[in-house]
Amino acid sequence: MTHAQCACGALRLTSTAPPQLTALCHCRACQRRTGAPFSANAFYAIGCVDITGPATEFVRVAESGRRVRQYFCPTCGSTLYWKADASPSWIGVAVGAFADPAFPAPTLSVFEQSKHGWVQLDGSMEHFSALPAD
Repeated sequence: MTHAQCACGALRLTSTAPPQLTALCHCRACQRRTGAPFSANAFYAIGCVDITGPATEFVRVAESGRRVRQYFCPTCGSTLYWKADASPSWIGVAVGAFADPAFPAPTLSVFEQSKHGWVQLDGSMEHFSALPAD
């Protein structure tokens, strides 16, 4: 079982299964969401996640034209998780919210078309300019 939480601990997420996918995303929306040059994301089957505490929803339109619903703590402002219309059976969780240095490493890096030039990644993951083809 893994546990994630916002900075103040009011919003929490628990998963009973390992992530189905871990990925880095360099899209501009993720850069703005995290305040960092990329986001580290874990994706879980929605049925294996339990969420407790208050959350505020922010809806944005992704580059695909579909909506992404981001959920953040109304007290501290930390974005903890999100749901994308494009993948309704998955929930994305910010890897940093687990605060676990042993968390599984990302297996892919997406939207590298917007990657900062000084970000260097090793060759152990797959690299994509945008989203991988289905």
